[in-house]
Amino acid sequence: MARNDGIDRTFARNQDLPTLDDVAKVQEHNEREKGSYSNQDIDTTQTYRNIHFKAPTDSYAAMFDQMIADGIISTRGLKADAVKYGELIFDVNSAYFHNHGGYEYAKQFYTDAYKAAVEIVGGEQYILSAVMHADERNRAMSEALGQDVYHYHLHVVYVPVVEKQILWSKRCKDKSLVGTVKETIMQVSRSKKWESKVALDEQGNPLLTTKGKKVLRTSYSVLQDDFFNYMKAAGYTDVERGERGSTEEHLTVTQFKVAQEQQRLEAMTAQIAQTEQTLDSAQAAVEKKQKELQSLQKQTKEQRTAALTVQEIRSMGKKTITGNITFTPSECDMLKDYAVNGILAKAENSRLEAKLQSAQKSAAVWKQRYESLKEQARPYLEAVKLAPEKVRAFLNAILTRTRDTKQHDQPVRRKSQDMEL
Repeated sequence: MARNDGIDRTFARNQDLPTLDDVAKVQEHNEREKGSYSNQDIDTTQTYRNIHFKAPTDSYAAMFDQMIADGIISTRGLKADAVKYGELIFDVNSAYFHNHGGYEYAKQFYTDAYKAAVEIVGGEQYILSAVMHADERNRAMSEALGQDVYHYHLHVVYVPVVEKQILWSKRCKDKSLVGTVKETIMQVSRSKKWESKVALDEQGNPLLTTKGKKVLRTSYSVLQDDFFNYMKAAGYTDVERGERGSTEEHLTVTQFKVAQEQQRLEAMTAQIAQTEQTLDSAQAAVEKKQKELQSLQKQTKEQRTAALTVQEIRSMGKKTITGNITFTPSECDMLKDYAVNGILAKAENSRLEAKLQSAQKSAAVWKQRYESLKEQARPYLEAVKLAPEKVRAFLNAILTRTRDTKQHDQPVRRKSQDMEL
């Protein structure tokens, strides 16, 4: 991934279109054939500004078939599942074009980039479509700058071909022609078009590994080098080559700001989560305090009621001239009720206290009996613990003797009964 250091870098990518469905989808996108797009950054009001450096004359697939009919390309020996279409995408970050004047500068840049594409592909006749998109809005920069900023880039759909020589075979009647070139065709071949190349040193000699094998440059690295070198030769010296060892699209400076905003959002989300957790703890504490307060209020109410009742009782009655106290009928009834309730409560307390004392005495008696029995059984328990087999044999002997005695007594009883009869 490109560094966000303010340096503008070229970017070139090649992608395969292995199926006709892939080809159709790319055509819909590049040629803006759809009525609406899931990509919300496509501003269809600006589509008229898109520039075709080579416009398609038909569908991509139909153009491919026509190229075969015209002898421009050949699929001789091609497997059924071979990749027949490719797409090149050329790009520089949005800030580069915005800082150089925007749309007009982008048109000139990609005019030259299209020339580079023609060389990379091997000829304009193998290009099906080449269009610069100027209707895709860079949302991040637009929001940051407060004005619409568009991301300019170039799509080039092409047929990957390599030159192949067809030799005269041994079946040729003119034996002098055997092994010579019969014809040269442009064979469709993705694998040969993008095969890795041998890396060369400053003197143009192949670079070798420690084991003597040639060092290969991957096709992606070659594409990056070719595009950068061409644009540099065309006068665009204020851009640098895309970073080596990366196959990802470059981030603009503003996109980096978006990434920073994302990080800040994640930090704020974590802070909110922590605050919510603290709030939950505080809420739990508040609820606990509310319960304690309700309990205190209940106790206070009961105490206040009791205090009022006592105060009410004490304030009852009126003193007469003779020094006696007189009560109203309602006051007298109230005093009677309180007196009865007090007597009943006192009697209930006395009954419960007596029952408790009785239970305590019973528990003491049973505890004493238990300790006595435990003391009496201690020798037997210790004997079982020390010699369990002997004790078991002793008990078995007693049980056997008891059984024999019972069996002996039963016939005697029957005999005496017979004699009586």
